[in-house]
Amino acid sequence: MELRQLRYFIKVAECQSFSEASRQLHVTQSTLSQQTKQLEDEIGAQLFVRDSHHVGLTDVGEAFLPSALRAVNEADACLDSIAEVTHCVRGTVNIGATYTFSPILKEAILLFMKEHPNVRLNVVSHAMSELMQMLMRREVDLVLSYKPTQNYERIESHYLFENALCVVVSDTHPLAESASITLDELQHQRLALPAQGLQARNKFDALLQNRNLDFNICLEINDVNELVHLVRDSRLVTVLSTATISQARGVVAVPLASVDSSMEGSYHFLKGAYKKVAVREFLRILCESKSYGMAQMEVVH
Repeated sequence: MELRQLRYFIKVAECQSFSEASRQLHVTQSTLSQQTKQLEDEIGAQLFVRDSHHVGLTDVGEAFLPSALRAVNEADACLDSIAEVTHCVRGTVNIGATYTFSPILKEAILLFMKEHPNVRLNVVSHAMSELMQMLMRREVDLVLSYKPTQNYERIESHYLFENALCVVVSDTHPLAESASITLDELQHQRLALPAQGLQARNKFDALLQNRNLDFNICLEINDVNELVHLVRDSRLVTVLSTATISQARGVVAVPLASVDSSMEGSYHFLKGAYKKVAVREFLRILCESKSYGMAQMEVVH
Protein backbone atom coordinates (compact mmCIF):
# COMPACT_ATOMS: atom_id res chain seq x y z
CA MET A 1 0.00 0.00 0.00
CA GLU A 2 1.51 3.31 -1.11
CA LEU A 3 0.83 6.85 0.05
CA ARG A 4 0.19 7.76 -3.57
CA GLN A 5 -2.62 5.21 -3.74
CA LEU A 6 -4.15 6.60 -0.54
CA ARG A 7 -4.01 10.15 -1.94
CA TYR A 8 -5.69 8.95 -5.14
CA PHE A 9 -8.39 7.16 -3.14
CA ILE A 10 -9.06 10.26 -1.00
CA LYS A 11 -9.32 12.53 -4.04
CA VAL A 12 -11.78 10.24 -5.85
CA ALA A 13 -13.88 10.03 -2.67
CA GLU A 14 -13.83 13.84 -2.44
CA CYS A 15 -14.69 14.47 -6.10
CA GLN A 16 -17.05 11.49 -6.52
CA SER A 17 -15.66 11.30 -10.03
CA PHE A 18 -12.62 9.59 -11.54
CA SER A 19 -12.39 12.09 -14.37
CA GLU A 20 -12.47 15.14 -12.07
CA ALA A 21 -10.05 13.52 -9.61
CA SER A 22 -7.62 12.69 -12.41
CA ARG A 23 -7.81 16.31 -13.61
CA GLN A 24 -7.05 17.70 -10.15
CA LEU A 25 -4.27 15.15 -9.55
CA HIS A 26 -2.75 15.75 -13.00
CA VAL A 27 -2.69 12.03 -13.86
CA THR A 28 -4.48 10.08 -16.55
CA GLN A 29 -7.81 8.47 -15.69
CA SER A 30 -6.42 5.06 -16.60
CA THR A 31 -3.53 5.52 -14.15
CA LEU A 32 -5.96 6.57 -11.43
CA SER A 33 -8.23 3.59 -12.08
CA GLN A 34 -5.29 1.20 -12.13
CA GLN A 35 -3.86 2.48 -8.83
CA THR A 36 -7.30 2.33 -7.20
CA LYS A 37 -7.77 -1.24 -8.42
CA GLN A 38 -4.37 -2.22 -6.96
CA LEU A 39 -5.39 -0.69 -3.63
CA GLU A 40 -8.69 -2.60 -3.68
CA ASP A 41 -6.85 -5.85 -4.49
CA GLU A 42 -4.46 -5.34 -1.57
CA ILE A 43 -7.31 -4.55 0.84
CA GLY A 44 -9.37 -7.38 -0.55
CA ALA A 45 -12.56 -5.39 -0.92
CA GLN A 46 -14.24 -2.96 -3.30
CA LEU A 47 -13.89 0.70 -2.25
CA PHE A 48 -16.11 2.39 -4.83
CA VAL A 49 -19.47 1.80 -6.43
CA ARG A 50 -19.35 3.04 -10.02
CA ASP A 51 -22.01 3.74 -12.62
CA SER A 52 -22.17 5.98 -15.68
CA HIS A 53 -23.15 9.07 -13.67
CA HIS A 54 -21.76 8.68 -10.17
CA VAL A 55 -18.93 7.27 -8.07
CA GLY A 56 -19.71 6.55 -4.42
CA LEU A 57 -17.99 4.83 -1.51
CA THR A 58 -18.94 1.31 -0.51
CA ASP A 59 -19.38 0.49 3.18
CA VAL A 60 -15.74 -0.63 3.21
CA GLY A 61 -14.71 2.60 1.50
CA GLU A 62 -16.60 4.68 4.09
CA ALA A 63 -14.86 2.80 6.90
CA PHE A 64 -11.44 3.05 5.21
CA LEU A 65 -11.55 6.79 4.41
CA PRO A 66 -10.82 8.12 7.95
CA SER A 67 -7.80 5.81 8.26
CA ALA A 68 -6.52 6.88 4.85
CA LEU A 69 -6.87 10.54 5.80
CA ARG A 70 -4.98 9.97 9.07
CA ALA A 71 -2.18 8.09 7.32
CA VAL A 72 -1.69 10.80 4.68
CA ASN A 73 -1.83 13.60 7.25
CA GLU A 74 0.64 11.85 9.54
CA ALA A 75 3.02 11.32 6.61
CA ASP A 76 2.73 14.99 5.68
CA ALA A 77 3.36 15.97 9.31
CA CYS A 78 6.48 13.77 9.36
CA LEU A 79 7.87 15.44 6.24
CA ASP A 80 6.95 18.84 7.59
CA SER A 81 8.75 18.22 10.90
CA ILE A 82 11.89 17.37 8.93
CA ALA A 83 11.45 20.60 6.99
CA GLU A 84 11.21 22.47 10.27
CA VAL A 85 14.56 21.09 11.41
CA THR A 86 16.16 22.06 8.10
CA HIS A 87 14.43 25.48 8.14
CA CYS A 88 12.76 24.72 4.83
CA VAL A 89 9.14 25.70 4.19
CA ARG A 90 7.60 23.20 1.79
CA GLY A 91 4.53 21.12 1.02
CA THR A 92 0.89 22.10 0.64
CA VAL A 93 -1.21 24.43 2.78
CA ASN A 94 -4.99 24.03 2.73
CA ILE A 95 -6.82 27.04 4.12
CA GLY A 96 -10.54 27.54 4.58
CA ALA A 97 -12.01 31.01 5.02
CA THR A 98 -15.58 32.16 5.48
CA TYR A 99 -17.01 34.38 2.75
CA THR A 100 -17.06 37.39 5.06
CA PHE A 101 -13.43 36.88 6.13
CA SER A 102 -11.86 35.97 2.80
CA PRO A 103 -11.59 39.50 1.30
CA ILE A 104 -8.82 40.42 3.77
CA LEU A 105 -6.60 37.51 2.65
CA LYS A 106 -5.51 38.78 -0.77
CA GLU A 107 -2.38 40.56 0.37
CA ALA A 108 -1.26 37.72 2.64
CA ILE A 109 -1.77 35.18 -0.15
CA LEU A 110 0.35 37.15 -2.61
CA LEU A 111 3.12 37.78 -0.05
CA PHE A 112 3.18 34.13 0.97
CA MET A 113 3.42 32.95 -2.65
CA LYS A 114 6.26 35.40 -3.29
CA GLU A 115 8.25 34.37 -0.19
CA HIS A 116 7.57 30.63 -0.49
CA PRO A 117 7.31 29.65 -4.17
CA ASN A 118 7.83 25.96 -3.32
CA VAL A 119 4.65 25.75 -1.26
CA ARG A 120 1.34 24.99 -2.92
CA LEU A 121 -1.45 27.09 -1.43
CA ASN A 122 -5.07 25.92 -1.65
CA VAL A 123 -7.70 28.37 -0.40
CA VAL A 124 -11.42 27.60 -0.28
CA SER A 125 -14.38 29.67 0.90
CA HIS A 126 -17.48 28.16 2.47
CA ALA A 127 -19.95 28.86 5.23
CA MET A 128 -18.62 28.38 8.77
CA SER A 129 -20.41 25.08 9.43
CA GLU A 130 -18.99 23.46 6.28
CA LEU A 131 -15.46 24.70 7.00
CA MET A 132 -15.51 23.26 10.50
CA GLN A 133 -16.62 19.90 9.11
CA MET A 134 -13.77 20.07 6.57
CA LEU A 135 -11.31 20.81 9.38
CA MET A 136 -12.53 17.83 11.40
CA ARG A 137 -12.18 15.67 8.28
CA ARG A 138 -8.63 17.07 7.91
CA GLU A 139 -9.44 18.43 4.45
CA VAL A 140 -8.09 21.84 5.49
CA ASP A 141 -5.20 22.65 7.84
CA LEU A 142 -6.55 25.96 9.07
CA VAL A 143 -9.85 27.85 9.14
CA LEU A 144 -10.04 31.65 9.22
CA SER A 145 -13.30 33.26 10.26
CA TYR A 146 -15.05 35.47 12.72
CA LYS A 147 -15.69 33.81 16.06
CA PRO A 148 -18.43 31.17 15.68
CA THR A 149 -21.42 31.18 18.00
CA GLN A 150 -21.35 27.37 18.22
CA ASN A 151 -18.79 25.50 20.32
CA TYR A 152 -16.78 22.81 18.52
CA GLU A 153 -15.20 20.39 21.02
CA ARG A 154 -12.62 19.02 18.58
CA ILE A 155 -11.44 22.44 17.43
CA GLU A 156 -9.20 24.99 19.14
CA SER A 157 -9.85 28.65 18.34
CA HIS A 158 -7.47 31.59 18.70
CA TYR A 159 -8.00 35.34 18.70
CA LEU A 160 -6.71 37.40 15.76
CA PHE A 161 -8.33 40.83 15.97
CA GLU A 162 -11.39 42.74 17.11
CA ASN A 163 -13.67 44.09 14.43
CA ALA A 164 -17.28 45.20 14.05
CA LEU A 165 -20.30 44.99 11.82
CA CYS A 166 -20.99 48.23 9.97
CA VAL A 167 -23.31 49.75 7.40
CA VAL A 168 -21.68 49.85 3.96
CA VAL A 169 -22.72 52.36 1.29
CA SER A 170 -21.33 53.90 -1.87
CA ASP A 171 -19.07 56.89 -1.22
CA THR A 172 -21.66 58.98 -3.11
CA HIS A 173 -24.59 57.74 -1.02
CA PRO A 174 -26.32 60.31 1.25
CA LEU A 175 -25.39 58.17 4.27
CA ALA A 176 -21.69 58.25 3.43
CA GLU A 177 -21.15 61.41 5.52
CA SER A 178 -23.05 60.06 8.54
CA ALA A 179 -21.18 59.66 11.82
CA SER A 180 -23.31 56.58 12.58
CA ILE A 181 -26.68 55.04 11.82
CA THR A 182 -29.17 53.22 14.04
CA LEU A 183 -31.10 50.08 13.20
CA ASP A 184 -34.30 52.15 13.27
CA GLU A 185 -32.90 54.50 10.62
CA LEU A 186 -31.77 51.54 8.53
CA GLN A 187 -35.42 50.55 8.04
CA HIS A 188 -35.81 53.38 5.52
CA GLN A 189 -33.06 52.05 3.19
CA ARG A 190 -33.10 49.45 0.41
CA LEU A 191 -30.95 46.62 1.75
CA ALA A 192 -28.80 44.11 -0.08
CA LEU A 193 -27.66 41.60 2.54
CA PRO A 194 -25.23 38.70 2.75
CA ALA A 195 -27.11 35.43 2.39
CA GLN A 196 -28.39 33.70 5.50
CA GLY A 197 -25.70 31.50 7.04
CA LEU A 198 -22.84 33.89 6.29
CA GLN A 199 -21.20 35.32 9.38
CA ALA A 200 -22.02 38.99 8.78
CA ARG A 201 -25.67 38.04 8.23
CA ASN A 202 -25.69 35.87 11.35
CA LYS A 203 -24.40 38.79 13.39
CA PHE A 204 -26.93 41.18 11.87
CA ASP A 205 -29.81 38.77 12.52
CA ALA A 206 -28.64 38.39 16.12
CA LEU A 207 -28.84 42.16 16.57
CA LEU A 208 -32.46 42.09 15.41
CA GLN A 209 -33.66 39.57 17.98
CA ASN A 210 -36.46 40.92 20.16
CA ARG A 211 -36.67 44.08 18.06
CA ASN A 212 -39.83 44.90 16.14
CA LEU A 213 -38.17 46.18 12.97
CA ASP A 214 -39.26 45.96 9.34
CA PHE A 215 -36.49 46.11 6.73
CA ASN A 216 -36.75 46.50 2.97
CA ILE A 217 -34.52 43.60 1.91
CA CYS A 218 -34.45 43.57 -1.88
CA LEU A 219 -31.44 41.29 -2.41
CA GLU A 220 -29.57 38.47 -0.65
CA ILE A 221 -26.32 37.11 -2.08
CA ASN A 222 -23.60 34.74 -0.87
CA ASP A 223 -20.80 36.39 -2.89
CA VAL A 224 -19.42 39.11 -0.62
CA ASN A 225 -17.17 40.64 -3.27
CA GLU A 226 -20.08 40.95 -5.70
CA LEU A 227 -22.21 42.41 -2.91
CA VAL A 228 -19.65 45.16 -2.33
CA HIS A 229 -19.54 45.90 -6.07
CA LEU A 230 -23.33 46.13 -6.24
CA VAL A 231 -23.44 48.55 -3.31
CA ARG A 232 -20.63 50.63 -4.81
CA ASP A 233 -22.52 51.05 -8.08
CA SER A 234 -25.98 51.77 -6.63
CA ARG A 235 -27.94 53.28 -3.76
CA LEU A 236 -28.22 49.91 -2.06
CA VAL A 237 -27.11 49.54 1.55
CA THR A 238 -25.55 46.47 3.16
CA VAL A 239 -24.02 45.33 6.45
CA LEU A 240 -20.57 43.71 6.61
CA SER A 241 -17.56 43.66 8.90
CA THR A 242 -15.30 46.69 8.58
CA ALA A 243 -12.37 44.36 7.80
CA THR A 244 -14.23 42.92 4.80
CA ILE A 245 -14.16 46.28 3.02
CA SER A 246 -10.78 47.47 4.31
CA GLN A 247 -9.29 47.24 0.80
CA ALA A 248 -12.48 48.06 -1.15
CA ARG A 249 -12.70 51.26 -3.18
CA GLY A 250 -15.76 53.39 -3.71
CA VAL A 251 -17.55 52.34 -0.52
CA VAL A 252 -17.73 53.74 3.00
CA ALA A 253 -18.22 52.03 6.37
CA VAL A 254 -20.70 53.76 8.67
CA PRO A 255 -20.72 52.55 12.31
CA LEU A 256 -23.90 51.05 13.72
CA ALA A 257 -25.08 53.09 16.71
CA SER A 258 -26.50 51.88 20.03
CA VAL A 259 -25.76 48.16 19.49
CA ASP A 260 -22.87 45.82 20.21
CA SER A 261 -21.73 44.99 16.69
CA SER A 262 -18.32 43.55 17.62
CA MET A 263 -16.96 40.61 15.61
CA GLU A 264 -13.83 38.74 16.70
CA GLY A 265 -11.50 37.59 13.93
CA SER A 266 -10.18 34.10 14.72
CA TYR A 267 -8.20 31.17 13.39
CA HIS A 268 -8.98 27.54 14.11
CA PHE A 269 -6.98 24.29 14.27
CA LEU A 270 -8.03 20.72 14.86
CA LYS A 271 -7.10 19.82 18.45
CA GLY A 272 -4.05 17.61 18.63
CA ALA A 273 -3.22 17.97 14.93
CA TYR A 274 0.32 18.84 13.87
CA LYS A 275 0.59 22.49 12.87
CA LYS A 276 2.57 22.64 9.65
CA VAL A 277 5.49 25.01 9.39
CA ALA A 278 3.98 26.51 6.25
CA VAL A 279 0.65 27.09 8.03
CA ARG A 280 2.37 28.92 10.87
CA GLU A 281 4.30 30.93 8.31
CA PHE A 282 1.08 31.92 6.54
CA LEU A 283 -0.38 33.13 9.84
CA ARG A 284 2.76 35.20 10.46
CA ILE A 285 2.50 36.84 7.05
CA LEU A 286 -1.23 37.46 7.54
CA CYS A 287 -0.59 39.18 10.88
CA GLU A 288 2.04 41.42 9.26
CA SER A 289 -0.13 42.35 6.28
CA LYS A 290 -1.68 45.74 5.72
CA SER A 291 -5.17 44.22 5.63
CA TYR A 292 -4.65 42.71 9.07
CA GLY A 293 -3.40 46.04 10.38
CA MET A 294 -6.48 47.79 9.04
CA ALA A 295 -8.73 45.13 10.54
CA GLN A 296 -7.26 45.90 13.95
CA MET A 297 -8.08 49.61 13.74
CA GLU A 298 -10.12 50.90 16.63
CA VAL A 299 -13.83 50.37 16.11
CA VAL A 300 -15.99 53.42 16.68
CA HIS A 301 -19.25 52.70 18.52
